[in-house]
Amino acid sequence: MAEKYLLRVSAGPSYDPSTHNLVHVNKSEPFEISGPWGSAHLHVRIRNYRGLPRGSPRSCRYFDHPLHLNDQYSISFSFLPTTSIPGHELVFGNDFDRPIRDRLPPGFGKAFKLVRWVIDPGLEGDPYADEPYLYGPALSSINVLRVGGKTESLSDHQCTKSEDGVVEEGGDGDGLKIRDAKHIPRDAAARKKWFLDEAKRKEWEFEAGRLHCGDFFNPYLDFNEFSLKLPGFSLPILRFLDAKELKSHTLRYVLKNQATKEVYFVIVFAVLLVDEVNGEERAAETKKEKEDADADADADGVMKNSTIKGVAEGGLLAAAAAGEAKAGGGGAGGAAFEPSADDVD
Repeated sequence: MAEKYLLRVSAGPSYDPSTHNLVHVNKSEPFEISGPWGSAHLHVRIRNYRGLPRGSPRSCRYFDHPLHLNDQYSISFSFLPTTSIPGHELVFGNDFDRPIRDRLPPGFGKAFKLVRWVIDPGLEGDPYADEPYLYGPALSSINVLRVGGKTESLSDHQCTKSEDGVVEEGGDGDGLKIRDAKHIPRDAAARKKWFLDEAKRKEWEFEAGRLHCGDFFNPYLDFNEFSLKLPGFSLPILRFLDAKELKSHTLRYVLKNQATKEVYFVIVFAVLLVDEVNGEERAAETKKEKEDADADADADGVMKNSTIKGVAEGGLLAAAAAGEAKAGGGGAGGAAFEPSADDVD
């Protein structure tokens, strides 16, 4: 059944889809986002990726790294804020613009409890609300957090020195010293547990002008089979999707300030029917062919008009020359030479 669907990943600086662009999954080049709040570079990686754009790599070297042999996907980012953000205000997670309670599959309640227990104990939210959300504090939800030094701009390979793009827990430059000064554990699991305490989150800030790197990943959400696989529990998502309303089936991740509601970046995973995508591509190809044909026809028309105009102008010039020759008495020299006032001494 999964082969009937494709995945499309897009991202942007706001919830507005018009600000989003297609993310090239499993590529080494970052997806760049900027706004009044600062700038970010994103990488989205999916094992066995089957989606848009056509010809995307099925996988990447990231999943060959010993730390990620079992992971199914990754959202990694570098983040450079222009104003400092209190540690307890920055959240990462999923939200929706409209209710999803009527679409939640049987067993979702059990799955949610398992997610909080196994994956993210700090996860909070209400999936049954009119505008559902599931947010976790960034400090305790992000699998890997690396704090860098002060910098004026983002560039490639600031968060990782390896070609596989793997970000590791820790820090660079005085970023590591700042972590150690606040007694933040260097181990990722210990750091996540440390920041479950809100008092400790309030002691931290995402400092303006300082590089922050993160990586969110897990082995539970399989985008290839579109299923959630937790210990002792499996939820085949496709079984509960309504093909007639498939365009509405999206999963949205957001990094935002929960206190001010300021959004830093949004990533949308959309499940699409292969037949529908094929139809849209054929329609786009047909439209382009028509536009090209119309452009060629216009060019031919311009060429013909230019030729006719050239012939007409040539005829008029020939006629004028003949008239002048006749008026000047003919002869090989054409019209008779009449000196101008300047030629007379």
